[in-house]
Amino acid sequence: MQLTVWTYEGPPHIGAIRIAASMRAVHCVLHAPQGDTYADLLFTMIERGEHRPPVSYTTFKARDLGTDTAELLKTRVRETYDRFKPDLLLVGEACTAELLQDQAGTLAESMDLPVPVVPLELSAFSRQENWGASETFYQVVRRILQQQVPPPGSAPRASVRERCAGRRPTANLLGPTSLGFRCRDDVVEVARLLDSIGVDVNLVAPLGASPVDIARIPQADFNCCLYPEVSLATSSWLERMFKQPTVKAIPIGLNATRDFLGEISTLTGIDVGTALAAGASRLPWYSRSVDSTYLTGKRVSIFADATHAIAAARICAEELGFKVVGLGTYSRELAREVRAVAAHYGIEALITDDYLEVETQVAGLHPELVLGTQMERHIAKRLGIPCAVIGAPHHIQDCPARYAPQMGFEGTNVIFDTWVHPLMMGLEEHLLTMFRGDFEFHDEAQDSGQWTVVSGQGNEQVTMSGGQADQSAAASNQPATDHQPPTTAWSPEAERELKKIPFFVRGKARRNTELFATERGIQMITVETLYDAKAHFGR
Repeated sequence: MQLTVWTYEGPPHIGAIRIAASMRAVHCVLHAPQGDTYADLLFTMIERGEHRPPVSYTTFKARDLGTDTAELLKTRVRETYDRFKPDLLLVGEACTAELLQDQAGTLAESMDLPVPVVPLELSAFSRQENWGASETFYQVVRRILQQQVPPPGSAPRASVRERCAGRRPTANLLGPTSLGFRCRDDVVEVARLLDSIGVDVNLVAPLGASPVDIARIPQADFNCCLYPEVSLATSSWLERMFKQPTVKAIPIGLNATRDFLGEISTLTGIDVGTALAAGASRLPWYSRSVDSTYLTGKRVSIFADATHAIAAARICAEELGFKVVGLGTYSRELAREVRAVAAHYGIEALITDDYLEVETQVAGLHPELVLGTQMERHIAKRLGIPCAVIGAPHHIQDCPARYAPQMGFEGTNVIFDTWVHPLMMGLEEHLLTMFRGDFEFHDEAQDSGQWTVVSGQGNEQVTMSGGQADQSAAASNQPATDHQPPTTAWSPEAERELKKIPFFVRGKARRNTELFATERGIQMITVETLYDAKAHFGR
């Protein structure tokens, strides 16, 4: 165990609470000590939920440890059912309560309540939040559908094309949860995308689903595993038990959205060409625009949950022309997939839940953009690097009231804006700093003949005279020549005209003009000489 001031994931019982908070007619009872009820704030403060999560706690105190804490749990379970009347009850333990070994789930099952009870074995000291959400969702689905599982030897399930002959196919969207990153809007966007190709959504789960809805999962023709951290185990079980195929492409990014539609086309036989042609994504045009090409080759470091980290790497490399120099995740259950993607880009994946390791890597890579979680936002801010949040854990500012999906064609537009704007603002701030001493920004600089130049390698500042600055700029704009330094002079009018030329090419203009004058034996450079040199070298 490691003490830290930040964790990417909470303990597994937080994952269980996320499933309960996502669903309707479900309540969770947690055997937990006083002080472990902080999870309510995650939903009301960060996600700004309208209702507190449906969770009740035993909240035993230190003096209760010498008594029968198991009886305390049974009392809380009974009171919870009497008060809330849920259709399904989840019962588990927080980390500290696991040490008591009261077997909370087994105790609740033995109480003969009139609703299904799902006992949760959450392995608090070896697992974390996303695993807890995945395991809870899996246990809920398995408990509700256990009576519908076809017996061994049953006739094989017909193919999707055979099942949906003469009607629109139906799909389940699995994985969206409360406190997930933009799940609410992703569901809307994916549903619109499916509708545009003639596929109906049977249900979304766990977000917004009730136990009655879960019972309808087998009715769909196929499943879409949108967030593998939560729904991969459930999708795999449904595939084994019900022979229900799974679309595994996750539509985050333009190419991934095309892959998503392509998988559905292969399953259903639907022609998705029209939808692909009409995809309302402006990302391709934006990424080819003049402003965007300034950013080609920018070095990017990525660290997030596996789903969003993998998607981000592909978007950076294939759609925006960035160079992926760092890739990692805290999702250990999907570490193999992240390592494979990192190897594809010729780098080594960072698999860790220690934010200090992430900070060390980012500092060593010197990226020009960081894509990550709320923690990477803090890291990037300390290092002075532009950053965009691409996944959970996130802050309230990443739960916008506006429509801002990450998936589908509209998601590509949102992603472009979210990722490129920090880079463009960073470039603008750099230019303002570089030119803040230029006459075009204030008149005093023209008379002082000095400019402050900020080094691209750090924050050090060097103040140079106009001539020094021009020579410095010239060194980066024109190769050295073999000619001797000119013995020409500049008239005051020519010097003033020269200062009207932007700083970053002024040095080159000075050297070209002096070379032009020297070759022609001109002793005094005038305004006419300056423009004659411009015409000569511009040919």
